[in-house]
Amino acid sequence: MSNSNATLTVDGKDYPLPIIKGTLGRPVIDVAAFQEAGFWTYDPGFKVTAPVESKITFIDGGKGELLHRGYPIDELANNAEYLEVCYALLHGELPNAEQKTDFYEKIRKHSGVHDQLRRFFEGFRRDAHPMAIMVGVVGALSAFYHDGLDVSDEKHREITAIRLIAKMPTLAAMSYKYSRGEPFMYPRNDFNYAQNFLYMMFATPADVDYKDNPVLSNAMDKIFTLHADHEQNASTSTVRLAGSTGANPYACIAAGIAALWGPSHGGANEAVLEMLDEIGTVENVDEFMEKVKRKEVKLMGFGHRVYKNFDPRAKVMKETCDEVLGALGINDPKLELAMKLEKIALEDPYFVERNLYPNVDFYSGIILKAIGIPTSMFTVIFALARTAGWISHWLEMHSTPFKIGRPRQLYTGQARREFVKLEDRK
Repeated sequence: MSNSNATLTVDGKDYPLPIIKGTLGRPVIDVAAFQEAGFWTYDPGFKVTAPVESKITFIDGGKGELLHRGYPIDELANNAEYLEVCYALLHGELPNAEQKTDFYEKIRKHSGVHDQLRRFFEGFRRDAHPMAIMVGVVGALSAFYHDGLDVSDEKHREITAIRLIAKMPTLAAMSYKYSRGEPFMYPRNDFNYAQNFLYMMFATPADVDYKDNPVLSNAMDKIFTLHADHEQNASTSTVRLAGSTGANPYACIAAGIAALWGPSHGGANEAVLEMLDEIGTVENVDEFMEKVKRKEVKLMGFGHRVYKNFDPRAKVMKETCDEVLGALGINDPKLELAMKLEKIALEDPYFVERNLYPNVDFYSGIILKAIGIPTSMFTVIFALARTAGWISHWLEMHSTPFKIGRPRQLYTGQARREFVKLEDRK
């Protein structure tokens, strides 16, 4: 906590500003005294503002470090399953064998959805974007579980977290099936989390001998893990801000999904595939990269706002990408194009000096395409995975006293004006 002060001096009067140190990362300055001095702080984009205290995730962009509850992301992705990571995000520690069995059973128990929800889907057009469906359907879950929405009740909060994590793969797969006019597939108890998602996405009632491909389900599990949480980003902050009003958790997660939908946030891996379509063929890559250097076009899937070094998730994702492409033996011109982009970015001094390395979105987009998942579903999968982080932050917020979010503004509009009646206006 605070052990020293900065000082704000206004008109000869000093105002102490406590300096607070966390476990890791930069110290923060408590600016509450600015209000006493008659000022607000001005920080567009919240680039240097810490509105919350959290114990869940830590990022050091300069070092390329991402920790969940203190565990490095690469160790989690390579040694733990996604649901184990969910447990750690929710509870602070990785589960022991008994806790893991109990948690997995709860997830399996709640993975199905109410039959009336199936008819809810029928209210959407078949060509609706899957993210539009997800925003509506997740928000509507509050109508099905209205008897468990007392946010002050710890048991209500816990069962809601389980329900959301458990049902997201089912709802995501249903949004895909609905867009294709195919019957919904319901989860199987003999499949794990990632296996079930791929089964519900691609199986049909006629597939009585459906077989899991362990390379693909393992890749899917890693994608979920690498997207599980990412500290106080736009969508997580949206969930917390909505939650600060006391809104029910389903509404808060729906708000997070809406924020994630933006192309500058969750839509980045979809933008990678769109960029590859724009480039067209391998022969056009060199010319495209020269345009990037001249700042005529944007290079999607490279570099990161937070990471000033290599994205720690990208190394794991690259290894997984190589495994998937090798296992499937795909000869896709677009994937060949992507690999040439990667080679240039890793070797060309222009990109190396600017730390424009391929990020997690670049590789995840390639993997998802290889598996056969359409680009319209990329952000849905991101939302599925990120639900664990969102609800963990929501739970953390509700476990301690909090205030409703109320940002201030720098007003630059008209000063007070005299009202003019309509007949006198020129």
